Amino acid sequence: MQAVGHLLKQLAEYSSSLFQEGFLDEQFYKLRRLEDETNPHFVAEVVTLFFQDAERLVDEMDKALGQENIDFQRVDTPLHQLKGCSSSIGAGRVFKVCVPFKKYCEEKNVEGCLQSLQELKQEYAMVKSKLETLFKMEQQLFAAGMGSGSTSRK
Repeated sequence: MQAVGHLLKQLAEYSSSLFQEGFLDEQFYKLRRLEDETNPHFVAEVVTLFFQDAERLVDEMDKALGQENIDFQRVDTPLHQLKGCSSSIGAGRVFKVCVPFKKYCEEKNVEGCLQSLQELKQEYAMVKSKLETLFKMEQQLFAAGMGSGSTSRK
C-alpha cells in the first residue's frame, strides 16, 4: 500500500500544478464532480472529444488563414467553437489565447491571427500532453487497486 500512497501523492501534486500553472481551471473540477461509479470515465471521454474537436477546429483555422484572400468568418467560426469547448472542459490557457485571437479576427488583423494561431497550437499541445499524463497517472492508481469514482480512467 506504500506504492499506492506514493502514487496518490504524485497525482495530487501533478494535478495541483496543472491548476497553479493555469492549464486547468475551476470548470475541470465541476466536470470531475459529474463522475461517479455509473460513469467513471466521464472526464476522460469528454476530454477525448475535446481533443478530437480541437484538432479539427485548429486545422480549419489553419486552412482558412492559409488562403490568399482570407475569409475571417471561416477563422472566427471554428475559433468561437474552440473557445466554448475549451471553456467547458476547463482548459484555461487554451481559452485565454482564444480571447485576443477573436479580437484579431474581428479587426481582420492577419498578423495577429497568425501569431495567435501559433500560440493556440502550442497551448493546445501542452494541455493535451498534460492531460494525457494525468489520465495515465490515474490509470496507474486504478491498476494499483485504488479504483473509485474520483479518478478518471481512459
